[in-house]
Amino acid sequence: MQTLTRTSTTEMEVTSIRLERDLKEKLKELSGNQGYQALIRDILWNYVQQKSGDYRSNFSRNDIRASFSATAEKEEHCVLTGKLIRPQEPMLLGFTTTGDMVPLSLESLAG
Repeated sequence: MQTLTRTSTTEMEVTSIRLERDLKEKLKELSGNQGYQALIRDILWNYVQQKSGDYRSNFSRNDIRASFSATAEKEEHCVLTGKLIRPQEPMLLGFTTTGDMVPLSLESLAG
């Protein structure tokens, strides 16, 4: 996960959140050199972007390791093309090199 350059930390507001000790330790392990606070900010920004419709995927065709047929149960957007996938439409689920499962339109891997 790439750190998004948004605001210098001196311009950020301090907030407090209670986390289970195990969760905090896992976040520290996963964050590596990035630091767990930056990782949490990235996670929160991704959540806000996805829920607000502003999400822009950083996935490319090279990131897809495998795909399989599926049927959309809810509205989705293809992570490669941004195409809307409506409920009950055929789609693909892509398994990425980072272990994510992502929605793909049928034509997104063609060619």
